[in-house]
Amino acid sequence: MSARRERLLRAWRRFWRPPRRLRTTPAGRTYLVLTVGVGLGALNTGNNLLYLVLGLQLSLVVVSGILSELCVRRVQIRRLLPGSPRARTPFHLAWGLRLPRGQAFALSVREVHPLLGSAVGQLAWLPSGEEVVVRAVATAHRRGPMQLHAVRVSTRFPFGLFEKSRDLELPGELLVLPGRMPARAEPPSPTSGLGLEQRSLRGPDGGGDLAQLRELRDGEDARRIHWRKSAQLGTLLRVERDAQPQPRIVLQLDDRAPAEALDVTCEELAARAELLLARGAEVGLESAGGVSVKPGTGAFHTQAILRALARAGHPGKAG
Repeated sequence: MSARRERLLRAWRRFWRPPRRLRTTPAGRTYLVLTVGVGLGALNTGNNLLYLVLGLQLSLVVVSGILSELCVRRVQIRRLLPGSPRARTPFHLAWGLRLPRGQAFALSVREVHPLLGSAVGQLAWLPSGEEVVVRAVATAHRRGPMQLHAVRVSTRFPFGLFEKSRDLELPGELLVLPGRMPARAEPPSPTSGLGLEQRSLRGPDGGGDLAQLRELRDGEDARRIHWRKSAQLGTLLRVERDAQPQPRIVLQLDDRAPAEALDVTCEELAARAELLLARGAEVGLESAGGVSVKPGTGAFHTQAILRALARAGHPGKAG
């Protein structure tokens, strides 16, 4: 989607979105029914006491609207996204709320999103001039990027009769990584879709074949001494061995598969990549759609592969 079209869609949503949403709570509906009953009784009987009670009830509705508006009107918010959420695994959404002046009470915060709207953070009191972090637990059932557009701040202050909400525009993206599943421990076969390359490195602490003997230097580990050769030559000799062959594996992904099958494949490859990287292998990723992650190791490289798998099959940036 082009940037111009995205701006037009946001403007269209803002035009049709009311500045405030007002919803009557169950207690509020009961209160309104009683208010109507008192009003009908006052009209039928002309009783001044009933008119007084009716006036008090209507004034409470007005006061509720004013105080709730003061709570949501000046709230400033920023979204704090989790770093690596996984599909089907609960994670924390967080928002930083701040009020330049005044105070707010009984606030609730949620994303304006069909899949994340059920995750609601609660805040009893927001003081003036301080940022308070509100958290909620959410679960995404599928991997992939989720486009976020707005955050909804609501309050039932002061009497709990009405819930007033305000939507704050806050564009962002939440990238959900593939869900966790057990990885098969067997080595890759020629038909498993994995490319395998091995290389051998020479190092002083390798576990492979004997490479050479040299004199032991000060401070080096005495457990590496070759005692038989040292006794024959009369000097301490240290063993150097070739490092164990380090596999270099490139995972192959067909990202042209149907959505559900692709999700399962991405989860399997994610589990395999994490297992191989934990064992010290160099792991990369290639797909039919042009996704390419060069083989590497480490936690940062693990995240690079998982993010590439999360975006596989989705339009936009692939890495």
